Parts: sequence; structure tokens; C-alpha cells
Amino acid sequence: MMNSCAVAELTQQINDKISAIRRMLELRTVAKDQDKRNILLKLGRDIIAINGLLDNFEMQVHQQRDMLKCLKELEGFFQEDLRDGQHLKDNMPPHMPRKGMQTVNGVLTQSKQVESQQPQQQNPPKNPHRNQIREMKFITTEEFESVPQYMKGRVTYNQLNAAVQSINTAVTEKYTILQQPAKNMSNAARKLYQRFKDEETKDTKGQFFVVEADIREFTQLKVDKRFHAMLNMLRHCQRLRELRGGGLTRYLML
Repeated sequence: MMNSCAVAELTQQINDKISAIRRMLELRTVAKDQDKRNILLKLGRDIIAINGLLDNFEMQVHQQRDMLKCLKELEGFFQEDLRDGQHLKDNMPPHMPRKGMQTVNGVLTQSKQVESQQPQQQNPPKNPHRNQIREMKFITTEEFESVPQYMKGRVTYNQLNAAVQSINTAVTEKYTILQQPAKNMSNAARKLYQRFKDEETKDTKGQFFVVEADIREFTQLKVDKRFHAMLNMLRHCQRLRELRGGGLTRYLML
């Protein structure tokens, strides 16, 4: 890239060459002897040199114009990304975690508040993998748009992900009870534990699932027509599958 000093220097050289040519032409009439002819030959070479400088100058100007055009395009892309980022910041979906927030039982909570509410464990679990409860991933906007309109009805993107959050709450609460030592359970927890075990089959072994009773027990989500419509959408997005048997419909996490 040529700076202003280089351009000024090149311009001065061209002006100097032109001035020299002008003086030589004025002396052309006196170019009778061999010495004067040699000077004229030198003028020819200088003209060729000037043409080369002008070509180089023109090429540099074109390069600078192309570079300026590219920089303006990059600036446009940057401004567009900046606007998209600001739009995402101003329209953050309510189910998305934020800085300083933590998801507990499917609910966004302040991290410090979570730490104060969670009791300190005296002894770490013997098997750290035992407490890993599988939860359903939230639906992306692309997946939501892929759901047929007849299946969506009036369900919005945020409502569907709120249902995902509630199902995750039920899964977490259920399997937290199943993973507790029996001696630490209350009578209510023992009854739930027994119901959970009775609902298991050989096909659910190693799987995480909930039934409608779990949704009613652990969440405020209404088990109605809209709920079942959202379950159809979640099946379409491959978040869960149904397993029927014994008069129950089990919703297995995928």
C-alpha cells in the first residue's frame, strides 16, 4: 500500500522528468552536432521511463481503489454482525442460561442463591456417574420451524421450550429420588420410589422416562390437549419417544 509520501515523491519525479523534456525540446533547434543528438536520445529514454512510472502509478491507484472497496464491504459485514448480536442480546429466549444464572430442577436461578440453598455434602458419592441424570435438550429455532403448522397450532417457540424445561424438572426430581439411599427417604418419598419401580419394565432398563403422573407431581404444567400436542412436536424433533404398556404411556428421553 502506497502512503501519501510515496505518492508525492512519485509525482515530483514525474514533474521533474516533464520539466527536463520541455527544456530539451526547446534546445532541439540547436541539436546540430553529435553531442546534441546524444542528448535527444537520452530524452527518448526518459520518456520511456516516464511512461513506465505512469503505468505503475495507475496500477497502484487501481489497487488502492479495490482495497478500499473490500474494506467497505468488510465494514458492512461487521455492522450486520453487530446488529444481529445486539438483536440476540435484546431477544434472549427465557429458557436460555445467562451469566450468573444456573439451571436447577429446570428453573433458572442465581448462582449464589443456588449455592446457599444446596446443602454441603459431607461425603462425595462413591460412583460419580450414578447422579448423571439425562435431560432433554431445548428445541432450536430451526427445529421449531421444521415442525408442520398443523402440529404446532398456536404453540409458540417459548411455550414449547417451557414444556421441555418442565419435563426436565420432572425427570430430575424423579431420578433424584430413585438415586437416594432408602434409609434417607421420607414416607412420601418411599411411596413415590415404589411407584417409580413398579412403572419400570425390561424395555425401560437404563433409560430415563416419565409418565403423566410425574408431570403432575413435580411441575405446574397442565396435562391437557396442548400438552399432548407439544409431546407430538417433541417426538417430531426426536427429543422423546413413547412406550406403552400396562395402561401407562412412558415418555423416554432421547
